[in-house]
Amino acid sequence: MTIVSEPASFLQIKRSNPRVVRGSVSSSAVKSRVYVAMLAFACVYAAIAGRLVLLAQMEEAPSRAWISAQDSVSASRPDLIDRNGEILATDIKTASLYAEPRRILDVDEAVEGLIRVLPELDEGLVRRRLESGAGFVWLKREMTPHKAEEVHNLGLPGIGFLSENQRFYPGGPTAGHIVGSVNVDNQGLAGIEKYIDDEWLADLQSLGFASNRTMEPVRLSVDLRVQHVVRDELVKAMDRYKAIAAAGIVLDAKSGEVVAMSSLPDYDPNDRSQALQKDRLNRATGGVFEMGSVFKTFTTAMALDSGAVSINDSFDATRPIRAAGRTITDFHGKNRILSVPEIFIYSSNIGTAKMMLATGVARQKEFLGRLHLTSRLKTELPENAAPLLPPKWNELAAMTISFGHGLSVTPMQTAVAAAAVVNGGTLLPPTFQPRSEEEAQALGKQVLSADVSRMMRYLLRLNVLSGSGRRADVPGYTVGGKTGTAEKIENGRYVRNKRRNSFLSAFPMDDPRYVVLIVIDEPKPERAGIGATAGLNAAPTVAAVVRRAAPMLGVMPRFGKGDEPIEISY
Repeated sequence: MTIVSEPASFLQIKRSNPRVVRGSVSSSAVKSRVYVAMLAFACVYAAIAGRLVLLAQMEEAPSRAWISAQDSVSASRPDLIDRNGEILATDIKTASLYAEPRRILDVDEAVEGLIRVLPELDEGLVRRRLESGAGFVWLKREMTPHKAEEVHNLGLPGIGFLSENQRFYPGGPTAGHIVGSVNVDNQGLAGIEKYIDDEWLADLQSLGFASNRTMEPVRLSVDLRVQHVVRDELVKAMDRYKAIAAAGIVLDAKSGEVVAMSSLPDYDPNDRSQALQKDRLNRATGGVFEMGSVFKTFTTAMALDSGAVSINDSFDATRPIRAAGRTITDFHGKNRILSVPEIFIYSSNIGTAKMMLATGVARQKEFLGRLHLTSRLKTELPENAAPLLPPKWNELAAMTISFGHGLSVTPMQTAVAAAAVVNGGTLLPPTFQPRSEEEAQALGKQVLSADVSRMMRYLLRLNVLSGSGRRADVPGYTVGGKTGTAEKIENGRYVRNKRRNSFLSAFPMDDPRYVVLIVIDEPKPERAGIGATAGLNAAPTVAAVVRRAAPMLGVMPRFGKGDEPIEISY
């Protein structure tokens, strides 16, 4: 057998060429597949990353909104209590309804269910909120447990509740103008509620130190029992005399503490919408009025303190006074010379104006400023009105101011000035917080002499025994006081048939502890044939308050005393 051998080069080419061809095709295909795979993986990872970013962005807004809402509803407030520990305001837990629109599966179903349970909701507004795509929206705040359970039973995805603190006022409107109110986020809007926010609570809340924490209660000087008495008697007086408004204050003359303060019409702080009605303003500290003949108390004290007038002096009240085209007359003139006590108990405008003239216009302005009757009086309440002063404090203005016209002040200013007149001459800044007599004396300012204060107590008691304040007398309590009947101003003119009546009083007059001021706006005659002056309505209202409140305040009656004026030396 013959074997034919091929050339080596041929064999090498035959064996290697197929390899070269196959290797070249395989490498290109592999590289293409690798690139495709890498691109696919990159696309997948990019899609995942994009989705994560999108989800992160979607969650960021609801997270912040939910946290903000949670912080808001968890803010706590301290209890407000009266001087005896009775609760005036406290926090209670309540449920508030919210939605996360991005988790709502069926908006129509959700709207239908919510409106069925809560028909007071605005259907259009609810639908817009649920369709908004927001992360968090409120639907209804401060729900009752029964309604919250009904909504819960609907089983709607994306609908939930947050437990929040709701302010509750057990006494309702009893002390509404004192405690004030809060908004839906538990932030103070008025009264003591706003005061404690401004003083320290808002700072604690902003720092996160007031969330779900039990705080020490804030004690007030108010006595809830006396507060109820004052408000109750004002309600009765408004009904009896068909008045449009009324106000009452009980002030501790030795410490300056406000024991009770009421202004009608008032409001229930549990229904904060009532506070927005214009007729429900706090007239005791937030309204200014001409106080009428009550101001004769301060004019007489000024005249006696100046030394220009003594209690033994007399003034001619025979004829009216003509000044700058105006005529000053007496309501029930005696048309004769009157002594200083007679001027006071007969409430003579002529005699009072002449006492002022004997003292001087400059002295009057200085003395009323000394009693804090010409500048804003500050209390813990934010509602403190500034007095309205005459545009020109000339002789005519001074004469009308002497008997209570031409200068408008708050009832609280009047009560504080009266406390200085009867307590020995010390002006004490008023407070709605407890204060000892020692603390009060450190803050007090002597504004008139103790001798003049003693004379004024004599005149105030004499007026109840023999003057226009006889219906304010309460056996055993030696009440003293002064009536005030001021005609109201409409369109720049005094209106004779519209009056604002007041009675300024203190008891017991031998050592006054409490000042009581009652103001009745536009009272009508109790029955046909009688008048509607302060002695017929404000004075008996004071008597009713003293009769009920004095035992609560620890002032016991002393029968057999007080039938005669207190003794003074002059």
